[in-house]
Amino acid sequence: CNNRLDMFEEMRLAALLQSIRLEPGALTARDALWMATRSGARTLGLEHEIGSVEVGKKADLIRVRRRDVHLAPDVDPYSTLVYACRGSDVVTTMVDGVVLVDAGEPTRVSRPEVAAVAADAARTLAARAGI
Repeated sequence: CNNRLDMFEEMRLAALLQSIRLEPGALTARDALWMATRSGARTLGLEHEIGSVEVGKKADLIRVRRRDVHLAPDVDPYSTLVYACRGSDVVTTMVDGVVLVDAGEPTRVSRPEVAAVAADAARTLAARAGI
């Protein structure tokens, strides 16, 4: 994910790069979303557990705030998700049926706690790399 941790940016980049490499529309927004969800699950060998909303699969879902001006006019929801959305537009994240982020705030940890753990992990990695 190029250290940005933003799947929306990765979907957008994939679609745009194919437009340059092949032709505009070579990878549609709908296909980019399919790649990020169902094809991603298949690549991981988890297509029977995740990747789509179906009975018997884990409930891994997000809810996106769609009323911000950068998401207008939202004529095609696939294009809006792929070309206009950002990770910061996600307001709810559910993993295996458990809400982990609600109204943009973590439900199980505090932001400072996450930042501290990430800083410790970064120091550990840097020390191993001799940086």
